Amino acid sequence: MLIQSGGLLDPTALLEGSGPWVLPVIMGIIFIETGLLFPFLPGDSLIFTAALLTGSLGLPLPALVAGVAVAAIVGDTVGYAIGRRFGRRLFKPDARILKARYLEKADAFFARYGAHSLVLARFVPVVRTFVPPVVGMSSMPYRSFLLWNGIGGLAWALLLAVAGFFLGKIPVVADNVELIAVGIVVVSVIPIAIAVVRERRADKRERERAAVEADRG
Repeated sequence: MLIQSGGLLDPTALLEGSGPWVLPVIMGIIFIETGLLFPFLPGDSLIFTAALLTGSLGLPLPALVAGVAVAAIVGDTVGYAIGRRFGRRLFKPDARILKARYLEKADAFFARYGAHSLVLARFVPVVRTFVPPVVGMSSMPYRSFLLWNGIGGLAWALLLAVAGFFLGKIPVVADNVELIAVGIVVVSVIPIAIAVVRERRADKRERERAAVEADRG
């Protein structure tokens, strides 16, 4: 029913169609993005739009921030546990969602930023989904993970919600909530699209190289 009313590409319709369940719906989507390793969800745009619409949704800003932070922290904790328990066995090159290349990206991100990656990754679509399992596979102590996970989850929820709340007071923003929400979704998807195009080109070059070597053999 929520999908029919606007779908994930229209956060406004999704939120307004959730009625009194709006906060559980937001928390569920945020949790699924990291806890169930499903990266293609509108986490950023959902929080931002919910903050814009706090008045019409009857959702106090502190409740939104708290709910998002809890869902994000719990989601990353589950992702960490998946990485600790199953390691790299779940990720396959030909998988539909848990692709090995996503794991490699998250691995490189963690190697570059270390423990801080748990904070920085929150603001990077796809990467934020797979950094927790990578950390779970690493030697980072669980206490350190909890600390940085908590900081990252709270910072992400607070910054996006506060930005959406105060921008919503600007008339041009308040009058174009739907367009802004869709715009945020599009901007969030652009890095994913660029990465997919680059990887397909790299795969094509690799296949062509392999074919040339086979012909020579």
